[in-house]
Amino acid sequence: MSISRENITEIGALTEREEDDDSAEGNEEDDDDEEESKESGGEEEETQEEEKQENESHQQATSKEYTAVGNFTAQQAGDLTFKKGEILLIIEKKPDGWWMAKNAKGNKGLVPKTYLEPYHKEEGQESSEEGSEEDVDVGDEIADELEVTQRISLEYCAKSSLRGNQFRASYFLQPELTPSQLAFRDLMWDAKTGTIRARPSHVSLILTLWSCKMIPLPGMSIQVLSRHVRLCLFDGNKVLSNIHTVRATWQPKKPRTWTFSPQVTGILPCLLDGDCFLRSNSLSPDLGILFELGISYIRNSTGERGELSCGWVFLKLFDASGIPIPAKTYELFLNGGTPYEKGVEVDNSVSRRAHGSVFHQMMMMRRQPQLLVKLRSLNRRSRNILSLLPEILIGSMCCIHLLIFYRQILGDVLLKGRMSMQSADFISNPVLATFPTLLEQPDVMDALRSSWAEKENTLKRSEKRDGEFLKAVFLLVYHDCVVPLLHSTLLPPFRWAEEETESARWKVIADFLKQNQENKGALQALLSPDGVHAPFDISEQTYDFLGEIRKKAV
Repeated sequence: MSISRENITEIGALTEREEDDDSAEGNEEDDDDEEESKESGGEEEETQEEEKQENESHQQATSKEYTAVGNFTAQQAGDLTFKKGEILLIIEKKPDGWWMAKNAKGNKGLVPKTYLEPYHKEEGQESSEEGSEEDVDVGDEIADELEVTQRISLEYCAKSSLRGNQFRASYFLQPELTPSQLAFRDLMWDAKTGTIRARPSHVSLILTLWSCKMIPLPGMSIQVLSRHVRLCLFDGNKVLSNIHTVRATWQPKKPRTWTFSPQVTGILPCLLDGDCFLRSNSLSPDLGILFELGISYIRNSTGERGELSCGWVFLKLFDASGIPIPAKTYELFLNGGTPYEKGVEVDNSVSRRAHGSVFHQMMMMRRQPQLLVKLRSLNRRSRNILSLLPEILIGSMCCIHLLIFYRQILGDVLLKGRMSMQSADFISNPVLATFPTLLEQPDVMDALRSSWAEKENTLKRSEKRDGEFLKAVFLLVYHDCVVPLLHSTLLPPFRWAEEETESARWKVIADFLKQNQENKGALQALLSPDGVHAPFDISEQTYDFLGEIRKKAV
């Protein structure tokens, strides 16, 4: 939950408008100075003109200086790390919301403009107070524009979105090399069992999202496209895993209550699965789970799309003694602002610090936005299943068996089936080549999950106990289901929270699955003259594991 150049919100734009207004006022003052200088004569006029030029040059210099309002850690090469209160010199303001800056040590890099406020030398300590007031005014201005009935933290939404592939599940699903670059660190072969070796991790658990209560409501000027919770592993400073998203459902009679669907089975989408697994090998004593509640929306007047944050909460997984917290249901109260700020309320009208009688304080607590989460203890079977996954990953429980199939096929190809372990040639394997793409299209993942469930129901009990046989059948199902869909010209590109696109995609997928079921496979559909498929290069069907390693190293 870092920062996205694509998702910088309107806060930066509003801040720029305020800066333009300030510069306009400065120009008016300069005009007054010019009129006064014309009335004076001789040496006095020249002196005033010189002072005016010095003031203008000073204003130009200070107008490029900004103060950091929060800590920021570089997320990729080219970023500049800074701390709250640090003064930065802005060299270039780019339209994507990422500005080129230089710090006092002379280091240059890109910084997010939502972390900055103009620096005024003449105002000294008052500048920080005025900057905070400006931020409040900006937030109120946006809230008024969207007709939000409860205060929603847009600033955190701007700072919590992610850049690049390093926060996607496909990034953590790839194997890692050892420091010597001669073997895989987290993918090992077990000769006794004939499959990949199970690897326990420092943190391995299952959690269930139950519900969200008293969530602020958006106004009538926007249409809500999605209500969701994003979660990741966090140590108080940086994100340590992929970002996993679970979509919530709600009832018109209770719009401020979101619910989730634990134990998703059948045709229910995996996006609704409230049961999630978490694995991490981080030894940080501050390790925990960071939850962010948000909505995707479209503005009725302009058609502009965006995302609002409805609050965040951090659940620390270890106590002060380093002992894991107990497996139970937790009632977590949401915070506003960012995870780096303390004491920011989501809704100031129902502050937790409200004064009054004990009864009044209890009523205020009941009106607080909150998230209900249950941590579940693992039995032996669940622990063995999770140990086959990568050491760092968050995902849906309903898809865990598909991820394990992928890891097992990965082990077969990289560790068992290679002619030479020193070879780094491309590997012809459509499953390994396309599975990362599949993870970014949950509806196609649902199609694979549904097809595999139907096929598994036809297998005998003895066949289900044969691991090699199951992998062979899974490969057939994958080729019959996923590969044709990913190259189908009828399937629109996946777009998050677009109802029309999601409906159109699911219709194509449902028709394709029905046709496969009637024809007992996709071969007839693939060879049919009516079928149209997008052309592809042979490299799209090959797996370059060194290329994947390079992506992780960047």
